[in-house]
Amino acid sequence: MHKTGFFLIISAILIPILLLYQHSCITLGNVSIYELGEVVIGNENINSQISLNSQNIHNSKKSFYAIDKKTGMPDDLFNIEEMASQNLHINTEGAGPKILIFHTHGSEMYADSKNVNEGVIGAGEQLKSILEDKYGVECLHITDRFDMVEGRLQRDGAYERAEPVITQVIKENPSIQLVIDLHRDGVNENLRLAADIDGKPYAKIMFFNGICRKWDNGRLVPVEGLENPYVKTNLALSYQMQNTVASFNTDVLRKIYINAYRYSLHMMDKSMLIELGAQTNTVEEAGNSIEIIAEALAKVCL
Repeated sequence: MHKTGFFLIISAILIPILLLYQHSCITLGNVSIYELGEVVIGNENINSQISLNSQNIHNSKKSFYAIDKKTGMPDDLFNIEEMASQNLHINTEGAGPKILIFHTHGSEMYADSKNVNEGVIGAGEQLKSILEDKYGVECLHITDRFDMVEGRLQRDGAYERAEPVITQVIKENPSIQLVIDLHRDGVNENLRLAADIDGKPYAKIMFFNGICRKWDNGRLVPVEGLENPYVKTNLALSYQMQNTVASFNTDVLRKIYINAYRYSLHMMDKSMLIELGAQTNTVEEAGNSIEIIAEALAKVCL
């Protein structure tokens, strides 16, 4: 391995560990009470004398992730070295969109949103514009609201309604190599997932993974009917994105959330689900954080 590549991998492993003991980890209060269920939070304080060895890497995983009690962290999926070193770059050459942005819950809005174009759909359009205008990568933004049925809000079944549409879009656009399902979280009304960095307000960012495994009589078993051959790449993508955003400022981050199910992450290997703030955040805060997400995507995938 070339020395530069070696040092990049080591840096990707060391950065989250160093940042985690320098900055207090996110508390249970910053995990959605509506979507996430019961969550196991790792040790809030990592010993400042931490050194790099396999045991400390294992401990850092517990501090880097919020794990729903329905599932766990099997070693075959959560290998820090593998996640840090996986090549996630896409080929930006040639015609056609390279990144697909959509919203399983397109009706999600912010505290001061005036319409859906100032909710997650508006944030998705902003992400598309930045990636195209600043980084020259063509994107396709699907603005369908899969959480609406006959004009009424209906969150149940949204993932099932989205899947055939998004699958067909990917089939019709073989140039697509990265899929982003952009959401905003739902939290207690007195909880503000916001950070002020150098006088600029940001909505906190959470990367979200489903690993298609749940506990059954003390064993972590596959969830029947919810297979995903791309779980390892999904996890590497959220890990490297978390790492990259952390290098900007850890205050804007929440823990990577892990649940038992599949969500929208099985239609392409490079897929991610992002929770951009919550209903208590402002449009401005969400927009500022979209800039961070775009920059991280450029570093990790372009």
